[in-house]
Amino acid sequence: MARDIGIDLGTANILVYLKGKGIVIREPSVVAVNRHTGDVLAVGAPAKKMLGRTPASIISVRPIRDGVIADYDMAEKLIRYVLKKAQSAAGVGKSNIIISVPSGVTEVEYMAVEQAAEKAGAKKHPILFEEPVLAAIGAGIDLKESSGSMIVDIGGGTAEVAVLSAGGVVLCKSIRAAGDALDEAIISYVKRERSLLIGDLTAEEIKCTIGAAYPKPQEEYMEVKGRDLKTGLPKNIKITSSEVGEAIAEPVNTIVAAIKESLEETPPELAADVMDKGITLTGGGALLSGFDRRIKIETGIPVNVAENALDCVALGAGKCLEDAALRRLIYKNRNMGV
Repeated sequence: MARDIGIDLGTANILVYLKGKGIVIREPSVVAVNRHTGDVLAVGAPAKKMLGRTPASIISVRPIRDGVIADYDMAEKLIRYVLKKAQSAAGVGKSNIIISVPSGVTEVEYMAVEQAAEKAGAKKHPILFEEPVLAAIGAGIDLKESSGSMIVDIGGGTAEVAVLSAGGVVLCKSIRAAGDALDEAIISYVKRERSLLIGDLTAEEIKCTIGAAYPKPQEEYMEVKGRDLKTGLPKNIKITSSEVGEAIAEPVNTIVAAIKESLEETPPELAADVMDKGITLTGGGALLSGFDRRIKIETGIPVNVAENALDCVALGAGKCLEDAALRRLIYKNRNMGV
């Protein structure tokens, strides 16, 4: 018997939910290929380990950028890989497939995801739902109610601030200041202030280990390895949590500003609902130390970090697969680029 499939097609990670089984695949959105032949050498975690460590004949590609497909061929290979793994467990036959996309995608971006999934072997026309809607459902918000909820989904490529009600998006801001932007800010800071060149994986480790959106009560330190820009030789330095906070201040401020602007534009009745319920944070960026406290201080509204924040979009897709009435409600009220 075929099982329905939900896919969180994220910039940093791709998650697959199998109806009746839960999340069965969790892989980095990276593909390693032979530059000359185009052969896929690795997908997911093995490919991510190759980032910055491959010979000239091998390239590691992240085909999803800012939440949408940037490299169509590589995206197709990535989706084909996860669909093959999921369908081996899903059984034969046609499955409903729900795929997440950022709110407000263009018609071209929408069609690119559809076509990549179909070319990758989807046995049934995929259904595309907006990420903040799925994230809210996965976080436990009841979208069947006609009351306002605010969700802030901070992924790898985009941060989406949305006010939702009655199964639809009332307003949404999608900004390209999210996990990748935080990593890039750390790389730039270390290069500028400490004359050390570090890679994406190191920057991500720094962010996750000692990064904070609000000052930590005690200074924390981390040893960082990279290449000295003055000598060209490998070098170790110690970086502090306050330095990392300074490095990521700009993208953090951009996200906070988007939240405040969204609150200003929210209709009064829905704003009152948000004040009562609080703001819900989802996505990997929600786990950045002190982000919830920073937003609460800036807005005066309670902030909740969703349980299983990394999985909310995939879990939301799963709930839509399990609940046909909810799926029809979201489908009717979706605000896609077509």
